[in-house]
Amino acid sequence: MVFSSLLFVFLFLPLNLICYHFAKPRNKNMVQLIFSLIFYSWGGPRYLFLLLGDTFFSWFFALQIERSRGKSRKTWLIAECVCVLGILGIFKYTGFFLTNLKVLTGFPKNIPEIVLPIGISFYTFQLLSYVIDVYRGEVAAQPKYWKLLLYSSLFHQCIAGPIVRYETVANEIDHRRVSQTDLFMGIRRFSIGLAKKAILANSAASVADTLLPVGTDGLANQSTLGLWMGVLFYMLQIYLDFSAYSDMAIGMGRMVGFHYLENFDYPYIARSVQDFWRRWHISLSTFFRDYVYIPLGGSRCSTGKYIRNMAVVWFLTGMWHGASWNYILWGLYYLLFLLLERFIIRGRIPRVLDHIYALIVVYFGWIIFKFESMADLGTVLKGMFGFAKGGFTSMEVSTLFVGNLFFMIFAFIAVTPFGKWLRRYVFDLGSRNHTIFVIVSAIEAATPAILLFLSALSLIGDSYNPFLYFQF
Repeated sequence: MVFSSLLFVFLFLPLNLICYHFAKPRNKNMVQLIFSLIFYSWGGPRYLFLLLGDTFFSWFFALQIERSRGKSRKTWLIAECVCVLGILGIFKYTGFFLTNLKVLTGFPKNIPEIVLPIGISFYTFQLLSYVIDVYRGEVAAQPKYWKLLLYSSLFHQCIAGPIVRYETVANEIDHRRVSQTDLFMGIRRFSIGLAKKAILANSAASVADTLLPVGTDGLANQSTLGLWMGVLFYMLQIYLDFSAYSDMAIGMGRMVGFHYLENFDYPYIARSVQDFWRRWHISLSTFFRDYVYIPLGGSRCSTGKYIRNMAVVWFLTGMWHGASWNYILWGLYYLLFLLLERFIIRGRIPRVLDHIYALIVVYFGWIIFKFESMADLGTVLKGMFGFAKGGFTSMEVSTLFVGNLFFMIFAFIAVTPFGKWLRRYVFDLGSRNHTIFVIVSAIEAATPAILLFLSALSLIGDSYNPFLYFQF
């Protein structure tokens, strides 16, 4: 089950909200826990035991850390790291390491296919951050196992984040209230995220998949302009997709009184690579900053150690995104530009060009990110620079461009803060004019329902995609 499914939007989530808001205060957490475990079990109940086990280890080790003194505290912390990171490593990276071992040695003959449990990367990092924070004395250990399980299993953020720190919700686990404003703003944020996913991200994905077909042969026969346009649509898709899930998670959390931190801050308006990573997947960036980069010494060290610290962080960042060499290459690609910005560029790019520079770096970064096959990656890069068998352009590319021109304009606006700025501007006008205030308030109240309706049409089928009615 995913957030952008009709089953989730019109059955699971409404049923969850109804049960939650009619439950007695002392039972609200239990209602949320039960629904979270049902959601997590939907794709495979057997993987629920991993979540239960990881949470138990973290709960137990955190209590031991809080009760211990001296070196034994570090021993319990190491035990936590070995257990939860070991489990993550087995499920996420066994196939990757065995495949590379087979290439080098011919052993083993058969590589087991291990299915990656839903959300394991996110809840592993959440539990790890919780235990480390207990070790540092920044949060108190949660004495009740089921409440820590509630934190680790909340279905709002288990698919695509954000990585929620325990300190963010520690107080709200036991003390939270939901006002009418919270409920409305939560529904509004969720509906925006759903529309972003169902209408915009899915539409961008459809074009990207058409222009960037699976397999080296299909990519080799694509035109140069088709490859450039395909990567552009993929660039739109991946931001709209990831940020949509964060929007929905933040919205659902607010509906039941949890206030998760923002995870994306319009990264495509960044003016440097460093600025991009301050805005992109903020919860992941801050995790590596607080639990890897700073403990290694951060920037307060020699140049050599600084480069080492950065290399470790960006190698791990690439590995976290997937068990494939292209993700590692993607992480090291960003390491290169971050080092260039610190030691060579240092603000030397003119103000008018810095945004273009950042977008170009990010654009080519997504090419590395998308193609796990090095052969496919090489084929795309060669084709983009004039070595495409399909020539410079084609009728298919021209048709897709014209047919999606309206969508492209709307998507470009959607990845900027223009909508947020326009909303503030209109509300400011409404504060000075009663008629405008009434109109704006009516539109604001109707927005969630309109977005949910349009999203449902889009999810039902492409024939009902709203953008099809506005194509040129």
